[in-house]
Amino acid sequence: MQKFIAEESFWDLFPDAAIGIVVAKGMKSTDQVPEADAQAIAGLLREANAAADQHLESNTISQNEVVAVWREAYRKFKTKKGARCSVENLLKRVLKGNPVGSITPSVDIYNAISLKYALPVGGEDIDAFEGDVRLGITEGGDAFRPLGEDEDEPTLPGELCYRDDAGAICRCWNWRDGVRTALTDDSKNAFLIIECVDPERVDDLRAAIDEFANLIERYLGATIAAKQIVTKDDPEMTIVA
Repeated sequence: MQKFIAEESFWDLFPDAAIGIVVAKGMKSTDQVPEADAQAIAGLLREANAAADQHLESNTISQNEVVAVWREAYRKFKTKKGARCSVENLLKRVLKGNPVGSITPSVDIYNAISLKYALPVGGEDIDAFEGDVRLGITEGGDAFRPLGEDEDEPTLPGELCYRDDAGAICRCWNWRDGVRTALTDDSKNAFLIIECVDPERVDDLRAAIDEFANLIERYLGATIAAKQIVTKDDPEMTIVA
């Protein structure tokens, strides 16, 4: 059995947080997605770029509430200099008139959900995990190579990250994925995450995770093996039985 566990060190910092998780099995590879479906997904992303404007009341990115809550959250643990929540990076592009473009069907789906709901969304390849996946404060030194980089950048002491027995999976909570577990064009089984740090937005999280699962099932042909909201009162779930 393989589990996801949000550790006590996480809940000590964020007792009101909620994490939506979808386990998707048997996804189509990028080259198996029909062109019509790929175009439909790209259309969802364009719509989400437009819808993201509703979350942006200020031209200063940090003054928008959906970003400000994450800026505050990132002050509670050690981060790499300049690290920001993933949704801030997406919304910043929208604010600058540079919409998030199409990449691959799976990535386009989770970027569309992130933009529409202004919540950080991520995805990892389950088949690359080694042991349980844990979210918590680390002592540092967890092996990690960021996507797009040629050198390792291990975690810092006091950093909040997702990790397994082989090292970090995503650094600074939801800032940056690593090469080892990143979804690829050929990934079949995915661990999909949406995070919420604002207790007043848990209903948005529930709507986002439901829509996310439906889109992965509809367009990528996946079987949704599990879907759960992880909270302090229910801090773990089974990934692989």
